[in-house]
Parts: sequence; C-alpha cells; structure tokens
Amino acid sequence: MTALVLSAGGLWAAWEIGAWRVLRERFHPDLIVGASAGAFNGLAIAGGASPADLEREWLDSSMASVMRDRPKQMYEKARLLCDRYPPTSPFALTTVEVPSLRCHIVRGDELSWRHLAASASIPCVFPAVEIDGRRYVDGGFRAGLPLWAAEKLGVTYAVALNVLNTPLFRTLQATLWSKRPGKGLQVTRIEPSERLGSLYDALVWNPKNILRWIALGERDALAAMSSVRM
Repeated sequence: MTALVLSAGGLWAAWEIGAWRVLRERFHPDLIVGASAGAFNGLAIAGGASPADLEREWLDSSMASVMRDRPKQMYEKARLLCDRYPPTSPFALTTVEVPSLRCHIVRGDELSWRHLAASASIPCVFPAVEIDGRRYVDGGFRAGLPLWAAEKLGVTYAVALNVLNTPLFRTLQATLWSKRPGKGLQVTRIEPSERLGSLYDALVWNPKNILRWIALGERDALAAMSSVRM
C-alpha cells in the first residue's frame, strides 16, 4: 500500500500544494496521512479538492485571522474544510493526547472537525481541544512528519512532503521524544530546496509568501519526480 504523507509546518505547508500539483499527475496513493497543517491539506485532497481549490483556500483573506483570532477562526476553518471536502478516499490524521503525550491516529467515521482542529492545535499557541472528555493537541508535536502513522496503517511505500527540514527542526526530531517509523517503510522525501522563511513567516499570513511557496513546491516536485515510484 502506498501513501502521501504531509508534514506539519504552519503556513509553510502551502508549499505542499505546489508539490502535490505535480505529484498528482503520476502518483496515486492508496492513503493520505497528515499532521497539523498537513492534515488540513490532506483532508481537502482526500475530499476531492484540486490544487486550484487548495490555493484559493490558502489565499483567502480569512487565513490572516486563523493565527490572530485564535482559536475561534481556526475552529471555523476546520469546520469549513470538513463540510466542504468530506473525504471520499482513505485519509488519516494524527493528534497527541495531553497530558499523557500518547499519539493517536484518527480516520474514517470517527473523524470530525474537532479532530482536524486538534491536529493543528500548536501547544502554547492554541488550547487543547476536548473530545469525549479527553484533550488533544497538534499531531506534529511528536512527529512533524507522521510516517509512523502511515506504517502502522499498513503502508509500505510513502511519498513524504516535508517542510520541516531546517537545522532546528532536524535537531528537534533527533533529540526529542519523536515518534518514528520502523525500517519496513520505504520513503521518498521531497523537501523545499530553499529556505521558506522565518518562524514568523510560518505563523503570519502573507499572500506573496503563499504564492512563492506554492511555486517552489512545484519546482521541487518536478526535480524529484525521477525518484518517485509510480
């Protein structure tokens, strides 16, 4: 089984749109898995959103208030995406339960807008989301790139779109309690070839940055296509 795995990354995840615009012509995954902002993209893709649809979502001025007017606007965005793009192909997202820090996979009929919001609830930025008496935060908190979840769901080959490739995030991945896949999962990673910007850029909406990142994602995916298994 194959999967498209989408990383967390705040607004940087707009880069994933450009990469998917290229990949979708030749790579048809059996499953889509996302964490945090990658879960927002993944749900929409699984619900039939085209790259043009995704670009419109990210360029909509309401995105400016997702981080500013928190958590209300982020919850509204999660509701809107779940209503507009209910998954019609297999999709899963990840969350982290607090305070236990247990990682969870959410998919199928159990998925709701609250799970989508929880998957993107960055600790110290958004409050934990309560679901059935338990509290959940960002799925990227323990695995910015949720390859572990893809492997647990039976995936043997994944194309991973990872925007968290800066030295800081690589160090965090190596030193913290990150959830990692085993050795049975084969992965083709596609990552930004240029620095996307500062953490400020990842948190503060700027349409010029969104367009720049989408264009870069297209170029990076085109350059990587020879390494993608069809």
